[in-house]
Parts: sequence; structure tokens; C-alpha cells
Amino acid sequence: MTRREPPLHDPPGRIAGRTVPLMRQARNPDGIHAPLGAYVHQIELAADERLLVLSGQVGMTPDGHVPDDPVTQVDVALTNVELNLRAAGMDVADLVKVTFYLVGEVDLDAWRQVVAAHLGDHRPAMTLLFVARLATPPLRVEVDAWASAPGERPSR
Repeated sequence: MTRREPPLHDPPGRIAGRTVPLMRQARNPDGIHAPLGAYVHQIELAADERLLVLSGQVGMTPDGHVPDDPVTQVDVALTNVELNLRAAGMDVADLVKVTFYLVGEVDLDAWRQVVAAHLGDHRPAMTLLFVARLATPPLRVEVDAWASAPGERPSR
């Protein structure tokens, strides 16, 4: 039986006003091509992380409006992801996996710019899929996201 090394930890973070170690490690393993965009190949989570799993967030505004432009829908969907994270006491730096589902032709350079505007320098594991359609015809974007944060949820 081989002994497993303890997980490596990212630099300390802050939660509820105190410094705590983040119990996750992002990796791009040797022997695999470099990431093709702003993501990492894997993120390992420690057992004491809080895990948040979001339902697919779409490009629909609070009043039910769906913009015609798919890149604008990406912006709205990522804003919805951020609002969900905030409700759980998290932010985009806590995202560990993001999957984008896009329908039809989408300007990928503009998509990358919108994603970069929301994520900044953060690099979660990420997948981009083109699909035939989503649940409601005007929707052309859906974002599936997982996040983790250390310890217990901060009190509000």
C-alpha cells in the first residue's frame, strides 16, 4: 500500500474577518497539454471544504428578460452565478468548476473577454460545450458552477 502525501494548500485566505488556509490545490499535471484558455486541468478539495453546487444559471435578468445577444447572455448568467455565490458567503475566487453550454454561433473572443471580466485572474476547472438547444428556446447560454470555501459558512 502506498502512502498518500498530504494535500498541498494554497496561500492563506480570509473568511469572516480571519485568516484561514484554503484547502484546495489547483494543478496542471505533467504529461498533459497546457490549458487552452483561462482554466486549470484539476482542483483537489480537502474534506473540510464547504461545497456549493449551483443549478444551471441562464442569461435571464431578474425581470425575466432574455437578451438576444448570446455574449450578453453570458454576462447575465455569470452575474447570476456571482449572486448565488454571494448568497452562500462566497465569491468568484471560490469557483472550482464551471461548465458553459452555448447554443449556435457565439463570438468566442467576446465570450473570453466577458469570462475574464468576471473571473479576473482566477482559474477554475472549466468546460465549454456547444449544444443543440437549452430548455427554453430564447436561451442560448447556461452556466453550471461548483464552488468551495473553507470551514463553516460565515454568519451574516
